Amino acid sequence: MTVAAPWPAALAGTPAIAVIEQAITRQRLSHSLLLHGDDLETLVAIAHGIADRLLNAKGAAACFPPDQHPDCFLLRPAGKMRQVSADATRELIGKLQVSPAVAPRKVAILHEVDRMNQTAANIFLKTLEEPPAHTTLLLLTTRPYSLLPTIRSRVLHFRFPSAGTPIAADGWSAWLDDYRAWLGRLTEGVGADKKLVADHIFTLYGLVARFGTVLDFATAEIWKQQKERLPVELKEEEQVAIETGIANGLRARLLVEIEQATRTFALPRLTAGDEPTRRALVAAIEKLEHAVGLLRVNLNESAALESFLLSSLRIWTKR
Repeated sequence: MTVAAPWPAALAGTPAIAVIEQAITRQRLSHSLLLHGDDLETLVAIAHGIADRLLNAKGAAACFPPDQHPDCFLLRPAGKMRQVSADATRELIGKLQVSPAVAPRKVAILHEVDRMNQTAANIFLKTLEEPPAHTTLLLLTTRPYSLLPTIRSRVLHFRFPSAGTPIAADGWSAWLDDYRAWLGRLTEGVGADKKLVADHIFTLYGLVARFGTVLDFATAEIWKQQKERLPVELKEEEQVAIETGIANGLRARLLVEIEQATRTFALPRLTAGDEPTRRALVAAIEKLEHAVGLLRVNLNESAALESFLLSSLRIWTKR
């Protein structure tokens, strides 16, 4: 008897995992699950855990890891635009119509399902309405509200927190330290001292440049590790989409840590009842969230960060 693939250690035994395990044991798992959260890598690990338990169950003629299993089908975004096309969706649906080869059922894992274009989403909706027999569909996304409402209403939702470790990219801790120190100098005031103003601006653009360097290096390191684990038959355009997705996901996590660093900087002052700091913090977080929103419409991350830091220069010195 094979040992089931482990769940992410941080999530093992949580209520959501317990519900899924119980449903699998009772053979009552829904045919369509939406797995969503902030960390795609965590969602992939959970999807593999579910697929492993379904495909390598009692009655299977042979056992394979999910990403190598003949009855496990993957759908991924492709190309630099990272879109899930109508043709790729039709190809997946065609595979699901065939009887399983060695397992009791079939499993489809749809990576970043929010990247489906409108045509692909409508095609897939028909499959959700009338799913093939003995088939489980696992939809993965970090942006569930980007899906069609008709798709969201036909799947069982599970939200998972990130099970990943804190970012340990080279130079990132030093970047955050320098960012907090810069905020501290801003709150001391700038006035009409041109030399001091220039110092703040040079620091700002230094932070922008270093952010890009940290992001590029960390992306390259993570891609190098993940590339070795990818299926050999993966298409080149799918690899491009995965690498782009790594950069986007890492960028999002770095920006979340900037938000947390801003809150941490302000907390002692807020505890002391500093009302100007409260207003500055609210304004800064709103500006950061606006910058993150612009990234979703393909604004360059350096331009977004520059806009946020320039706003911070005004916000914190006028508090």
